[in-house]
Amino acid sequence: MLGDFYKEKEADAVWWVDDFNSVGKHLFSFDKRKIYNLFVDYPYNMTAEEVAIFSKENPYWREFFQAWFTDKDGGDK
Repeated sequence: MLGDFYKEKEADAVWWVDDFNSVGKHLFSFDKRKIYNLFVDYPYNMTAEEVAIFSKENPYWREFFQAWFTDKDGGDK
């Protein structure tokens, strides 16, 4: 069962939503219709614009996934 949509900051474009039937899922949306799973969809199943917005509003997660996106020399994988 999904909970209500909420924003961490009023000005954010990203809406977060809790999944009360599971532990560890981080679900979010830009329009309250299409819901992304952070660990499944970011960044590959999102548009470039959505990735840019999400990364700007959520620097913690961008940093967390940085090693997944870059090779040992700092280039894109």
